[in-house]
Amino acid sequence: MLTHLSIKNLALVDQLTWQLGAGLIGVTGETGAGKSVIVGALKLVLGERASKGLIRTGESSCTVEAVFELRDEVAINRSLEDVGIDPCDGKQLIIRRVMGQTSNKQFVNNCPATLSVLKHLGEQLVDLHGPHDHQSLLSVERQLSMLDAYAGAHHERNHYIGAYQQWREKKLELESLQQSEQANEQEMDLLRFQVEEIAAADLRPDEENDIEERYRRASNSARLVENAAQIAGVLGAEVNERLGEVQRLARELESLDPSSVELLGGLDSAIVELQELERGMADYSASMEIDPAEAAALEDRINTFETLKRKYGASLEAVLEHHAQASERLDRIENRGDRIEALRSEVAAAEVKLVQCGNKLGAKRKKFAPKLAKEISKHLVELGFKQASFELDVVPHSQPQSAGLEGVDFQFGPNPGEPLKPLREVASSGEISRVMLAVKSALADQDATPLMVFDEIDANVGGEIARAVGEKMAMLGDRHQVISITHFPQVAAVASEHFVVEKTVEEGRTRSQLRLVDGEMRIEELVRMLGGGDGGLARAMAQSLLS
Repeated sequence: MLTHLSIKNLALVDQLTWQLGAGLIGVTGETGAGKSVIVGALKLVLGERASKGLIRTGESSCTVEAVFELRDEVAINRSLEDVGIDPCDGKQLIIRRVMGQTSNKQFVNNCPATLSVLKHLGEQLVDLHGPHDHQSLLSVERQLSMLDAYAGAHHERNHYIGAYQQWREKKLELESLQQSEQANEQEMDLLRFQVEEIAAADLRPDEENDIEERYRRASNSARLVENAAQIAGVLGAEVNERLGEVQRLARELESLDPSSVELLGGLDSAIVELQELERGMADYSASMEIDPAEAAALEDRINTFETLKRKYGASLEAVLEHHAQASERLDRIENRGDRIEALRSEVAAAEVKLVQCGNKLGAKRKKFAPKLAKEISKHLVELGFKQASFELDVVPHSQPQSAGLEGVDFQFGPNPGEPLKPLREVASSGEISRVMLAVKSALADQDATPLMVFDEIDANVGGEIARAVGEKMAMLGDRHQVISITHFPQVAAVASEHFVVEKTVEEGRTRSQLRLVDGEMRIEELVRMLGGGDGGLARAMAQSLLS
C-alpha cells in the first residue's frame, strides 16, 4: 500500500507530508481547497506528463515522492530488473519525481528512470478513477478482460493468444506469397541476371586488398626494375674503386696517428654493407619479372569489383549479401507453388489449434458471464438501482480476433420495462460511476491492484445513495487500500481514516495543507459537509453517520 506521500512546491502546496494507513481513506475539503493536488501528485509519480505550470509560483522546481510497502515484491523487482534498476530494499518501493523549469527527473529506488518505467509500475500499483475515467468501462476490450479475470481464464486466454499469433503469422505469409505470384517476368529476369552476374565473379570477401596490392606491384614492375638497376649501378665498380681508395687512405692515417683508429672504426663495416646493398639491388632487379598480361588481368579484376559495388553495395560483403537476398527472392518466386501448398497446410493446422483454444476460452466465458452479471446486479441493487437489469452479452465473431472467438458487451437497463442496451448507450455520468463501483466490487477478489483511488466519482449521485457508495468503498477497503476524494459526508463517515484539505493565506500567499481529523474535529468536518453550521440537528446527524 501507499504509506507516504510527500509534496513540495506543487501548485498551492508548499510542503506536505502524508502518512497513510490501510482500508478506506477519506479526503474532504471545500471546493478549491486543493484536493485535486493530491490526485495530481499521484498522477505525477505514476508517469503522467505535466507542464512546468504546476510548479508553485516563485519556485524553481517541485518534488513529489511516494513510498509503497509491498506485500510481495517479486513482480515489481522483476519489472525493475528488466530496465536495470536496483530491486526494492526489503518490501519498500520509493518513486520520486522532480520537475524543474528546464528539465524533469524521475527516480525509482534512487536510480534514474524514465516516464515509461513510472507508468508501467503505476499500472501494477494504482487504479485511479475520476469523474471522467469511466471510458475503460465502456470499452468492449476492457469488458472482455474483466470477464476473463472473473472467470479465472488467464491460462486459456494466454494459450489462445499464442495460437492466434502463430495462425496470423502463417496466414500473412501465405497471403504475401500468393500476392507474389503476380510478380512479372521482368522482375524474375532481373533477379536471374543479378544472381548470375555476382555468382560469375566468384567473389571472396577478403580478396580485394590482396588483389589491389598485387596490381600495384605489377603495374609498377618496369619502374621497380629500373630503380633497382640504377641503385646497383651507382654502387658498382666505380664506387667500389673509390671505397678502396678511401680504405687505403684510412690505413695510412692510422699508421701516422694511432688516435684516428677510433674515428675510422666503422669504415670497414660500412663498406661491407654498401657492397651487400649493391648485390641485393642487382638480385632484386634480376628477379623482377615484367608480365603485362598479369597486370591486365589484375586490372580487370579490380574493374569487376568496382562495377559490382557500384550496382549492389559499397563493399564486397554488401555485394554478396545482395546476392543472397536476390537468390532467396528468386527461389521463393520460382518455387512459390510448393511453398504455397505447404503454407496452406500449416495455416489449416494452426487454425484447428486456434479454434480448439478459442472454444476452451469461450466455454469458460459463457459459463461465468451469467455469474458475473448476477454479482454485478446484486451490487447495483445495493447502490440504488432497485429494478435495474444487467447482463453480459457474449457475441461470437465472424472471424477469429486477437482476444478470442467472441466478444462481450455489458448490457444495462436502469429502468424497468425498457430493453437492455449496451452500457455506453444508456448510462449517464452519475449512473456510470455507480456501475463502475458495482463492477469493481464484483471483481474485488480478482483485481490485484493494491491501491484504488476514487476522485469524486460520487459527484453526480444523490445523497440518498451516497451511504451505499461509501459502504461499497469500505468493502473494497477490506481487500485493497482505497483513497476516496469526496464531497459526501456519508462516504467520509465510513472511512477508516479521514483527512481534510484546507486552504489558508499566510503572509499574502495561499497554501493548501492536509490534516488528519478524528474525534470532535471529524464531527465538525461532517457538520460542515452537511451544511448545518452549528446546528444541533446537523451535529446529531454527523454523530449518527459515524456510529
